[in-house]
Amino acid sequence: MENDPRFADFVILQAQNAGMFLGQVPNPTSGKLEVNIKAARSVLDSLEMLENKTTGNRTPEEDKLLQTALLNLRSLHSEVEAQGEAAGA
Repeated sequence: MENDPRFADFVILQAQNAGMFLGQVPNPTSGKLEVNIKAARSVLDSLEMLENKTTGNRTPEEDKLLQTALLNLRSLHSEVEAQGEAAGA
């Protein structure tokens, strides 16, 4: 099985989008860091669905990319969510 560059491009694009929604990457329109936890959760859910639907069909490199993205985004999502809850308390 060969790596499909579209898979890597898609995972990276989604991870960047989630990073933007989690306030890690400036919004390209406003140039500001913004948090949209619901949008970030939606992107994370999509990557988790991709993980489930492609099980057994990823190369080791594709699997490592997806697992790394998910690990980082889950951790960051939890951190930003906790900060939001603390700020709202």
